[in-house]
Amino acid sequence: MSVRVLVVDDQAVVRAGFAAIVDAEQDLTVVGQAGDGAKAVSLAAEVDPDVVLMDIRMPGLDGLSATRLLTGLGERPRVLVLTTFDLDEYVYEALRSGASGFLLKDARAEDLLTAIRVIAAGDGMLAPAVTGRLIQAFAKGGPAIGMNAVLEKLTPRELEVLTLVAAGLSNAEIGEKLGVTVGTVKTHVNALLAKIGARDRVQATIMAYDLGLVRPRG
Repeated sequence: MSVRVLVVDDQAVVRAGFAAIVDAEQDLTVVGQAGDGAKAVSLAAEVDPDVVLMDIRMPGLDGLSATRLLTGLGERPRVLVLTTFDLDEYVYEALRSGASGFLLKDARAEDLLTAIRVIAAGDGMLAPAVTGRLIQAFAKGGPAIGMNAVLEKLTPRELEVLTLVAAGLSNAEIGEKLGVTVGTVKTHVNALLAKIGARDRVQATIMAYDLGLVRPRG
């Protein structure tokens, strides 16, 4: 079954380029294109995409506002933010808005396609070029308000798994470290995601920094 993709960008040439790359793949299908955030939200209700490729800077309703509206609807659609701007505040705010990934527009076509597939499968992805700056954004602020209540929801093992997820370990690596099966790790990950209200591992990583479970290196 094809992954349904909605392409959102205020530049028609850019939209067409992304759409051509995506539509060339047998397992991906472009179900719509939009030139601003308002159109993206209304079109998403019609075409029911699995993944939305979202630009940030657009006239009218911008990409961050549109992302908040789309991700507030439930598990789908999932949003992959694509932008020429790699400023810290955009990365941080995009993920805070509910995006499952962030890539710069100069990313290779294969990286874009991989990101779409990863996000559609329920995981998250960050461009390597912006991951370090995102972590530094967490280093500048203290724990978010209300985090103690979140901590109380999690079992000691779930807290341990959350810490390892935030450290970038795969399920197999977590299983090896804890001495449990990959299936058991998946069970723990799914449970903690539900308890903290995170859509995927990227959102869980944000929560881990907010909780103070993980600190930036250096």
